[in-house]
Amino acid sequence: MWKLTKLILMLCLAVPCFAQQDAQYSQYIFNGIYINPAYAGYRERININATYRNQWTGVNGAPKGFTLAADALMPNERVGLSMVMSAEQLGAQKNISAFANYAYRFPINEEGTSKLAFGLGLGVMQSGLNGDMLNPTDLEDNYIPSGTVKQIVPDMHAGVFFSTPKMYIGASVNNLIGKYILDKRSLDYNFPTPKPHFYLTGGVLIPMAEYVIDFKPFFLIKDDIKGPTVMDINAFFLFKQVVWLGAGYRTGIKLYKKPALQGDFNSNNALIGMAEVLVSQQLRLGYSYDHSTSKLAGYAGSTHEISISWNFYTLKEKRLYFCYF
Repeated sequence: MWKLTKLILMLCLAVPCFAQQDAQYSQYIFNGIYINPAYAGYRERININATYRNQWTGVNGAPKGFTLAADALMPNERVGLSMVMSAEQLGAQKNISAFANYAYRFPINEEGTSKLAFGLGLGVMQSGLNGDMLNPTDLEDNYIPSGTVKQIVPDMHAGVFFSTPKMYIGASVNNLIGKYILDKRSLDYNFPTPKPHFYLTGGVLIPMAEYVIDFKPFFLIKDDIKGPTVMDINAFFLFKQVVWLGAGYRTGIKLYKKPALQGDFNSNNALIGMAEVLVSQQLRLGYSYDHSTSKLAGYAGSTHEISISWNFYTLKEKRLYFCYF
C-alpha cells in the first residue's frame, strides 16, 4: 500500500490532481489515428489495429489502456474515414470513448505521391471516478464522491498531416471541447476533466540497402499546457521488408514556463525497445518494452505494449505496403 501511495504522491507533483491525461502509447507510429484524425485513409487500404498497454506492471492502480481502430480510403481517393474506440484506466479513473474521424486529402504534386490531409474527429467520452478507491486525509471531504460517478460528454479532435513516400509530418489537438462542457455543469465534486492535448509528429524513411535494410527515425512531441511536455525520439531498422527493430527515448522537455509544475520532476522518462514482424502481407504483430529512468524507477515496474494489425491488401497498393509509416 505504501508503494502505491508514494507513487501517487509523486505523480501529483507532476500534474494537477484530477486532471485527465490522454493515454500514452509507445507504438503510436502504428496507430496514428489515435492522435491525429487526418491520418485516416493514409495507408490507402482497409486497416484494423488493436493495441494494449500495461504500464508500470506490479503496481496497483497503474495505467492500462486499450484501443481499437479501423480506417479506410474511399474510392475517390480523397476521403479517409476511421473509427477509434478506447478504454483507459488509472487508479480510480476509468474512461471509455468512441470517435468517428473524417480526413480530406489534397494531392500536392502531379504524380499524387505527396499529399496534404486535414482531419476532424467527433465522438463521445464517458469518464468515471470511483470515490471508494480514494483515501482522503479528510473523511468529510465533500469533493470526494461516494461510489462511482460518471459523466458523458461530446468531444472533438482536429489535425493536419503531410506525407510523401519518404517522409511525413503531422500536427493535431485532441479533447477540444469536453473540458469546457464539464466545467459548465458545475459539479459538486472533483472530477477528472479531459484536457486539450497537442501533438507534433514527424519521420523519414532512408533506404540503406535496396530491399535489405531501411532506416526510419521519427519523433513525437506531446503537450497539454499544464503538465510536462513529453518528447519521444525513436528509430527503426527494417530488415528485408519483414522485421522492424528499433529503440527510443522518452523524456520531458521545457518549451515554456508552466507554473503548475514543481521543480524538474518528470515521471515519463524511459528507454523503449520495439519490434514488429510482418507475418504476412496482411498481418503485423508488434511489441514494445519501456524501462523507466525517472524517479519512479524504484517504485514502478516495466511497461509492456502489444499490437496487432490486419490490412486488406491489394496488388494496387504493393508499393505502399512496405514503406508506409
